Parts: sequence; C-alpha cells; structure tokens
Amino acid sequence: MKAVVLREHGGLDQLRFETDFPDPTPGEGDVVLRVRASSLNYHDVFTRRGMPGIKIPFPVVIGLDVAGEIVAVGPGVDGWKPGDRVLVDPINRVEGGLMGETVNGGLAELCRARAHQLIRIPDNVGFAEAAALPVAYGTALRMMQTIGKVKAGEKVLILGASGGVGVCALQLAKLAGAEVIAAAGTDAKAARLRELGADHVVNYATQDFQTFIHEKFGKPSRRGGGTGNGVDVVVNYTGGDTWVKSLKVLRVGGRLLTCGATAGFAPQEDIRFIWTFELQILGSNGWQRDDLHALFDLVQSGKLKVQIDRTYPLAEAAEALRVIEDREVFGKVVVTP
Repeated sequence: MKAVVLREHGGLDQLRFETDFPDPTPGEGDVVLRVRASSLNYHDVFTRRGMPGIKIPFPVVIGLDVAGEIVAVGPGVDGWKPGDRVLVDPINRVEGGLMGETVNGGLAELCRARAHQLIRIPDNVGFAEAAALPVAYGTALRMMQTIGKVKAGEKVLILGASGGVGVCALQLAKLAGAEVIAAAGTDAKAARLRELGADHVVNYATQDFQTFIHEKFGKPSRRGGGTGNGVDVVVNYTGGDTWVKSLKVLRVGGRLLTCGATAGFAPQEDIRFIWTFELQILGSNGWQRDDLHALFDLVQSGKLKVQIDRTYPLAEAAEALRVIEDREVFGKVVVTP
C-alpha cells in the first residue's frame, strides 16, 4: 500500500512517501479500515522530531487522527462489519499505546486498529470532519469544560487561537457565554477569529498581548473586593515566553489552563504572581471517549463548526506537516489518502 513512513527522527526529509509498504492484516480483536481522512496535529511534529522518554518502533506511519471505512474484521470482533464508517479513538485505553506513535497511524491507504477504539461516525458528519475531532477538539473540550469549567460572563484570553485546539476552545467559550479575547500571529488570522465569534482580537506579532489586556480590561489588582481587573481565564498551550505574561493578566483567583507547550516546555517562571493573586494553574491532558461522542453531538447540532483550513493528498503529507510546524494554518489540516 501507499504510506508516509518515518524510519528515523529528524526533519521533514525523514517523512518518506512509499508505494510498497506492507498492507495490515487483522488479528484477534482488530479491524482494518480504508483511510478516508487523517488530520495532523503538532504532536505529529514532535513524533517526527523525537520526544524525550518516548521510544518509537521504527518504521512507523504517523497520524494520530484516523477516519475511514472498515474493509476487514478480525476474529473475536462483534458489532462491526465491512462498510461501517468509523473514527478511531487514537488512545488505546485497554492495552495502552497511541495511533501514529506506538502503532501505525493514518497516513496510509489502510490502517489497523483495535475494535474497542472505534466510534461510529454519524451519517451527516463527513470523514474529514470526524478525523479533525479527537486530538485537537477533544483536548479543547476537556480543557475548557471538564477542567477549566469556563462559564458565562467570564473573560477568556486564548493564545494561539488560530490552531486546531484554539478554534475549538474559542467556540466552546462562546457557547458557555464567555467574552473571548483571541490572539493570533497575523492580521488575517485575527480577522478570521473575529468571524468565528471572538469579541476581541490581538495580533501578538505587532502588539504585546499583556499590554493589550491591561489597556482593555485593566491591570490586575488586589483592590476592589479582592477581584481587581484583568481576565478570568487564560488558555496557554504554547508555553515559552508567553507563560509569565499569562500570569500577569489574570485577576485575583484567575485560572491558567494548559494542555501543551508547543513553544517550549521549560519557560521562565515567576511564582510571586501565583501566590500574590491566588492563581490556579490547571493542566488538562487529552480527552475521554465520552468527549468524542459529545463533540459529534455538537457538530450534528450545528453548535460547533469544524474548521478545516487545507486538505492534502497522501503524497503531499510532508508539506501538510510543514504548514502546521510553521504555523501557517487556521484550524485543521487534513490528509486524504
């Protein structure tokens, strides 16, 4: 079969488009699906580069998010048959492991998955929409609702709002009734974020977001009944040099939500702001299976829009990963084998 294969860590040149990669066959409890769509995430960039403490079984087909049609069913599989439209939950919650990392993922014509990882795709949801949901939208849902408990009337600053997690976090905050400040790196992205529902936008390439928040909402202070000014919530999954600035814009008792560190996992810290303003630093890791069902419900109802910026053929998957790495996209990038 055709597949995009990683045989060693490194740059984009390590992603090789191969036409004779072995076809998968289903074992006990497995299904094989014809991949119709696979969405890429920044996690795939980390997999290609190599991550401390995570050993990749080379060669591996990357691509965490996979949607397609079942073409073969292994022994011991009940409830699924060829032709079923399915989304794969990338996390193997029984044996452990992750699609596109410890086992072959979605950048191929065929993909083997465990039957217990499958979720049926509703009839009115397309393969590309389904494939865009698990990693980015699932992570955003858990972070904003389960962990962050964003609610009506709160002021929420979202950094990196034009990415896959960000565009979903923005929509979820608006659904909750929050006032959203969305930050992105270009005026064009900022304009699209406003179209998506952001109440305020800031281009952090030309304007310091800390200064923007202080001018718009006031500098946080312990005066005024213990709440002061600033924002209630900051969503920061970039890390790096945005971390301390995120602390400095939160009101007393404010919450900093994080689910990643795409710009650096060991940022400068200033813990004085944490205790002085009694801030809450809340980490959110991944998603639960129920979150994916909830996302399908939101998409079917029209309350949540899946933002797919670009679609690439399998042979151009390396370019698809490049635009994510270089932050040239708005929302999700999908590869269609």
